[in-house]
Amino acid sequence: MPPVSLSARAAALLLADWRDGTDAPAYEALSDAVRVLVIDGRVPLGVRLPAERGLAEALGVSRTTVANAYARLRDDGFVVSLRGSGSVVHLPRDLAGRPDPERLGGVVPGDLLDLRKAALHAAPEVAEAVERAVRHVPAALAGIGYDTVGDPGLRAAIAARYTERGLPTDPSQVVVTIGAQHAIALLARVLVRRGDTVLVESPTYPHAHEAFREAGARLVGVPVDARAGWDAAALETTLRRTAPAVAYVMPELHNPTGATMTADTRRVLLDVAATTGTTIVADETMGELRIDGDPAPPLAVADPSGASVVMIGSAAKVFWGGLRIGWVRAAPELLQRLLLARPTGDLGTPVLDQLVARELLPRTAAVLEARRTFLRTGRDELVAGLRARLPEWDVPSPAGGLTTWVGLGRPVSSALVLAARAEGVVLASGGVFGPDGGFERFLRVPYTMGAADRERLVDVLGRAWSRIGGEGPGTRGSLAAVV
Repeated sequence: MPPVSLSARAAALLLADWRDGTDAPAYEALSDAVRVLVIDGRVPLGVRLPAERGLAEALGVSRTTVANAYARLRDDGFVVSLRGSGSVVHLPRDLAGRPDPERLGGVVPGDLLDLRKAALHAAPEVAEAVERAVRHVPAALAGIGYDTVGDPGLRAAIAARYTERGLPTDPSQVVVTIGAQHAIALLARVLVRRGDTVLVESPTYPHAHEAFREAGARLVGVPVDARAGWDAAALETTLRRTAPAVAYVMPELHNPTGATMTADTRRVLLDVAATTGTTIVADETMGELRIDGDPAPPLAVADPSGASVVMIGSAAKVFWGGLRIGWVRAAPELLQRLLLARPTGDLGTPVLDQLVARELLPRTAAVLEARRTFLRTGRDELVAGLRARLPEWDVPSPAGGLTTWVGLGRPVSSALVLAARAEGVVLASGGVFGPDGGFERFLRVPYTMGAADRERLVDVLGRAWSRIGGEGPGTRGSLAAVV
């Protein structure tokens, strides 16, 4: 099978900032930028790079510059030339056996502090819920053990939680899934036809835009900023211009920026989506982890029937990541479509997990109170530590969630992540969160760990920043030095 090709146009989009922050010769800067994309996972292994002439035209440089960049990548082991296949992405031998430090999946050695996944330790209530759930196992064993809808008691508990938050919900509006990502992928399969436009935030949760792309969607992005939030004018214009089939949004404590959508922007989203026939998928995975202030009501309060606003929730962020329970709240008609499509991918959510979640949901308020105290301490100490150690960084203090979206000032996120890994800490670079790449000026930094690991993280980031030349104005450290 011939390798998948990366078009010159797509490569040019990924390489939009390739000359920023470096005084190196053009071919060296270009090869370094491609190297970052490979290490970052945004250009997968085995992909054929564009032809030299096509990429040169797309970037507005000479063919010689591209040829020399490719030659340097070949010398460094990041590209191999195959007869009839052109220049194909590869990993050097010294990197091929290691887990990719940039991707959110994979396993890293136990001596490294892995912060790619922003997640909390299990709440104490989880162990207690397991003990209570075991009492219901004999009754569960009397059944066949799986179905695609979900445990009736858990669905009732989820519906009750929505009702408590101001969104009246009936259990018939809820389907239980294997975590929120499963819900996103299932909705993408049902709501998107190949070639449909899907609006996503930029940056956004990586596995969400991957799921919509896999379903055949053509993605259009709207910007979200950690401090300014959503650009309402851009959101309205994009909705009207593209009339997307789906708009995937995280209106409360957005991942990764931590922003919360204002009431005015929510009205724009809801009103314009109604005129374009767009189904809004509102992901509340982080939504209840507010530290400061009062949470906004669920987006679907404006559409209690669930006809045009679909809600996604999860037990993983509040209770424990190992509890793989998510759910979809939508109109029963859409849920029926999801249930018809589901068996091609799975035959149901694990019963034992559902029994545990059923015990936990009524205790959500108490768990959240303890989580807020822990997260407030973690956020305040991490933000203060980063601001003191790296005053040139823009370090927001988000109102909730699990991470801060740090502005580095220069497009060196992947290089910084590689340098940090050499110091024993694994992070996800900003580029991972861009639907079309980019965001090399940003780094998502979790504050979910204990005090000792927070201190270690700040110290490692300070040393890594120095290692890539971060302290020098307008300089960029050599990627070769940190790979």
